[in-house]
Amino acid sequence: MKDIIFNVFLLLTVIPCFWVALSSNIVHAAFSLLITLFGVAGLYVLLGADFIGVVQVIVYIGGILILIIFGVMMTQRGKLLPLSIQLPGKLFAAVLTGVILVALILTSTKSLWPVASALGEPQPASAAIGDLLLGKYLIPFEVASVLLLVALVGAVLIVRRSVGGE
Repeated sequence: MKDIIFNVFLLLTVIPCFWVALSSNIVHAAFSLLITLFGVAGLYVLLGADFIGVVQVIVYIGGILILIIFGVMMTQRGKLLPLSIQLPGKLFAAVLTGVILVALILTSTKSLWPVASALGEPQPASAAIGDLLLGKYLIPFEVASVLLLVALVGAVLIVRRSVGGE
């Protein structure tokens, strides 16, 4: 059953990824990216990295992707214009991608991989991460949060001065 769920999340990750790369409509590409990022979050959870899976959903899907979608919808008035895919190095990029794909396939098929039963069942890591962040690494965690707050206030002041000066 776990293999079926893994394969479903794998397909949810890979298939929309091609649509992101090949779509000429930026809104369709953004929604395909949403499905891809959701598939990646599901793979993280299946592999025992539940904290990273939740962070993937909150930060990438909930924050960045929604920002992209709203940014596109707010800046495009009326009809959405298709993206221009007139790139000069498309052939070179396709050949290079094929070479890298062949190298990855050869590497993954020739390598000796450990058997899953020898590794044991993956355990959730969110409790251990919480204990470390609120225990051993409390001071660095708080210093990082104050640093981010100072950077945010500085960015607001810079934007405020540049808007006021125009």
